[in-house]
Amino acid sequence: MRLAIAGQPHDLRYFSDPPKCAPVEIYSDILPPDVPLWAAGLTIFAAFFTAMLTAAFSLGGGLALLAIMSAILPAPAVIPVHGVAQLGSNVSRFALQARDVVWSIILWFSAGALLGSAIGGAVAVNLPVWALRGGVGFFILYAVWGPRPGNFTPGRKTFFATGAIGSFLTMFFGATGPIAATMLSATKLDRLNRTATHAACMTMQHFLKILAFGFLGFAYVEWAGIIILIVLAGFAGSFVGTKFLRKMDEQTFGNGFKTILSAVALYLIAAAISDFRTS
Repeated sequence: MRLAIAGQPHDLRYFSDPPKCAPVEIYSDILPPDVPLWAAGLTIFAAFFTAMLTAAFSLGGGLALLAIMSAILPAPAVIPVHGVAQLGSNVSRFALQARDVVWSIILWFSAGALLGSAIGGAVAVNLPVWALRGGVGFFILYAVWGPRPGNFTPGRKTFFATGAIGSFLTMFFGATGPIAATMLSATKLDRLNRTATHAACMTMQHFLKILAFGFLGFAYVEWAGIIILIVLAGFAGSFVGTKFLRKMDEQTFGNGFKTILSAVALYLIAAAISDFRTS
């Protein structure tokens, strides 16, 4: 089966031959095809570290994990497996921070996410990846540092649109948490409400993405072993990061939040330029 992600066809079938990269046969039941032991270990460690970053500052970890996975895992598996890793990280973050979630935002974001995931899973998008990444990067920079309309406060329609757009885009290049984080930064929520609500939004978004890739035929069973270890690492990272969050003051959180958002935006713009030059 072939699936177009950001305009590039990907074959979701894996090699039928036994894994050749695992140095010991015992790992053949755990590691998916074409994934060496060192790559699996690095992915699991990265899942811990990036989950800790996200739990402390609400964002940044998803994109960092995506960059690492893109460099060491087979291309067809990156977006689906990244979605499962992010689901595990965000479920744990949500469980640890559930008392601070603003549920009215979750309702409208989830409704939009259902629409965006359905459309994203049903169509083959021909937009080049550099256009998607660059557009999101510039949007984040403007939202964080640009002038805001007077008395602008995100409402039901804003979060519905945020859920729809973010969930549509996540089907094609994975880490779209900064879109929701940017909208939440425009609210008057404190650091605990903002981080917990973002965790709940991302839990819904990644859950729907996993379902969509399942319907499209991705073989999650082949990745079950490494996925379990990635999710456990994400739980541990979220626990440590939440401890940091609760000890942090609002000013430190705000400065860190803006810094990470800006770094994410600049990374996306740089990646867009690189993709454009090689396309």
